[in-house]
Amino acid sequence: MAKTPLILIAAGGTGGHMFPAQALAEALLARGWRVKLSTDIRGARYAGGFPDAVRIDTVSAATFARGGLADKVKVPFKLVFGVLAAALGMVLDRPRAVVGFGGYPSIPALGAAWLLRVPRMIHEQNGVLGRVNQIFARRVNKLACGTWPTEGADGLNAEFTGNPVRAAVLDRAGAGYISPGDYPMDLLVIGGSQGARILSDVVPEAISALPDDLKRNLTVAHQAREEDMDRVVAAYEAGGVKADIAPFFSDIPRRLSECQLVISRAGASSVADISVIGRPAVLVPYAAAAANHQVANARMLGGVDAAVVFPESKFTAPALTETLHSILTTPNAAARMAQAALGAGRADATEALTGLVEALARKERP
Repeated sequence: MAKTPLILIAAGGTGGHMFPAQALAEALLARGWRVKLSTDIRGARYAGGFPDAVRIDTVSAATFARGGLADKVKVPFKLVFGVLAAALGMVLDRPRAVVGFGGYPSIPALGAAWLLRVPRMIHEQNGVLGRVNQIFARRVNKLACGTWPTEGADGLNAEFTGNPVRAAVLDRAGAGYISPGDYPMDLLVIGGSQGARILSDVVPEAISALPDDLKRNLTVAHQAREEDMDRVVAAYEAGGVKADIAPFFSDIPRRLSECQLVISRAGASSVADISVIGRPAVLVPYAAAAANHQVANARMLGGVDAAVVFPESKFTAPALTETLHSILTTPNAAARMAQAALGAGRADATEALTGLVEALARKERP
């Protein structure tokens, strides 16, 4: 009896790589494909949300970016072993296509697919190709881009699919926007796990400096690091600002859909959420992000006037106060920003990506 056709997904050990990979896996299973995930031990820790039907193969992978000299010497040998092991697995159970999502644990599967001429593609979440995706960009049949434009995609067989988002975000896609006015308004402040401290340094002071007649209508939801909580709470209280401060909000999609403005880092998933729901934004790209990719991510919204983008060097309380005042006192402009954000996003990202994968896979005859 013939096996159900297989798609192999390869992804690295961070949520930014694994969450869109999970979305694709769920969609492919629903369409009748068999799915395997190829990752390393670290990546397997992020795979808890994958459906039980997805078989997880752990492979040997390594990076030159970690460890001492002895570890770096071992990297080529680990990668070669990983590629050979992945190739053997493909000979025994040949996939119709291999899809890489970046991160060094995707190297073995993509390398084996290239050696065996298995149809293959990669999905880049950020606005600049990551290091591993740069290596394979000219060795795959298709490049799917989660953020547009994507630096490094020129001259390649690239297509903008968008970044798959969580079901809770899709449930609120295009939620009606209530423009700012003389009534209660919500501001949402969110930052990634890295470098969010600058938002805690600047945002409370900036909001506190707004005119009282505007400030009294505001309620702020601010996601702050645990170690910054006390001073953020104190800053909002001193400024007379109603605020809900927590290290983590489990209901970001709801808060995002109900806010008049969001202040955020420019991680790929945050930009995708903002665009799919459609909200005006102030974006502060993380300056230390690899290859400055958050600056590239921010262009997707900043380039269509859906967001005001601040480099960290210019993100000061007075500058933010001026920007907030401008947006919150110009309802028509805020509404245009929300509409522009919605136009830049792709709520159908999972479907678009799945369609590309299926089209590629069906070129391979059984």
